Amino acid sequence: MSFHPEHDWIKRWALYTPNRMVLRDHAGDMEWTYSQFNARAAALAHWLTGELGIRKGDRVVVFAKNRAETVLLYAACVKTGIILVPLNFRLMPRELDGLLKDAEPAAFFFEDEFADLVEQIPSLNSVSNRHSYSTLEPFLLNDPGEVNETIPAEPISEDDVVMILYTAGSTGVPKGAMITHRMLFWNSINTGLRLDLTSGDHTQSFAPFFHTGGWNVLLTPFLHHGGSHTLLEKFDPALILKLMEQERTTLLFGVPTMLQMMAECPEFDEVDLSSVRYAVVGGAPMPEPLINRWHDKGIFIRQGYGLTEVGPNCFSLHQDDAIRKRGSIGFPNYYIDAKIAGADGNDVGVNTPGELWLRSPVVTPGYWRRPDATAEAITGGWFHTGDVVQRDDEGFVYVVDRKKNMFISGGENVYPADVERFLYTHPAVREVAVIGVKDDKWGEVGKAYVSLNPDTTLKPEELIQFCKGQLAGYKTPKHVVFLDDLPKNDAGKINRLALQKDHESGT
Repeated sequence: MSFHPEHDWIKRWALYTPNRMVLRDHAGDMEWTYSQFNARAAALAHWLTGELGIRKGDRVVVFAKNRAETVLLYAACVKTGIILVPLNFRLMPRELDGLLKDAEPAAFFFEDEFADLVEQIPSLNSVSNRHSYSTLEPFLLNDPGEVNETIPAEPISEDDVVMILYTAGSTGVPKGAMITHRMLFWNSINTGLRLDLTSGDHTQSFAPFFHTGGWNVLLTPFLHHGGSHTLLEKFDPALILKLMEQERTTLLFGVPTMLQMMAECPEFDEVDLSSVRYAVVGGAPMPEPLINRWHDKGIFIRQGYGLTEVGPNCFSLHQDDAIRKRGSIGFPNYYIDAKIAGADGNDVGVNTPGELWLRSPVVTPGYWRRPDATAEAITGGWFHTGDVVQRDDEGFVYVVDRKKNMFISGGENVYPADVERFLYTHPAVREVAVIGVKDDKWGEVGKAYVSLNPDTTLKPEELIQFCKGQLAGYKTPKHVVFLDDLPKNDAGKINRLALQKDHESGT
């Protein structure tokens, strides 16, 4: 007899611990227990399938900031086999139109403040089920009483898609990564094993829901383990620090830029964060001075690595090695096979750069309606991440850079992340990003964009001189530009595409 893991985790915890809080909405000053939230999700599921006629496999698109209604829609989709498709609320009508043509939604839900923008999306003219989030408010606010948990739906398996997340489209058309119940289950198992999750864990959720970080770094693993979240509409460093103290937060997730902004808040030195076991950091290596700042506060850093199509919790560096192995992403999580592949697809061995390939039940089955892109990304069960990494003689893995970020200077491969790691050792450097730019002599050279720590000064020639004797000549940036702040994308990472455009504009 085969066994299929339970996919409706909220329903199970409503049975086991009905009175434990699952979600608090800070902006709306509301909270729900597992029992309350499960009943509301069931009521919404009946409305979606009954009133709207939406069926398993149909797509429901949401266009909103981080709202409790979105989490409720997710819970209803889990019960029915409907596929949730969260879209980036910062996109413009032209961009949204292309994504909607790809997703072909059976229903479209949008936050009321975006009503005028929604009217400008041509492909929505063919979607009859268009509803503002005010339609969903009664499901959150009103007690539905006894709700029939038997919801008309086809059987749901672990291989069914529960969510489509469109990957960032810095080049070409964005691709919709299909997220299955199997992926969510094994990602939660990996996360729980490496982060020691329990039903007593609590955190704040502020990463946007159109990114995997908003859903799958902590939110869905917490739902699986019976933990709780406070939902914030946006990243507010001072507010998050205040809530972490008030709510006795146990884990924090963010990218280095977010933790930098939190550490720079006046409240950081005063707030009591003794309940926090550690901060989980991903998206980019965390500079050592920033690691030390948090360590001095008593909060240890767990550097990690992941991507939308795999997990996303794929690697983790134990906090004990945060300084000794700074810059490392640690080891693969429990149920993940990793290979550092050369051009022939074979493992390259120790201290040799190669592309990171991953094989695991957390690997996506592919991209929505993109068999070509799927075949290119996955061969023999191995997902090609596009990241260049290398393994040291102790087995610790380091991200060298994205393959697409690499540039060639005088015939030598230059990985910007390698240069950036060194530039971060300068005490005046707060943030830095290096891009490759055209050069008549060398083909390409490095251009460093830098923001400085408060009350520090630095000249371009001084930073270039700092590299002499420490970096190979071909790695040393030939140009340095200072900015008050480096541009960020919607995930809080440094936006290299914006820097390339800045350079092309003649800055």
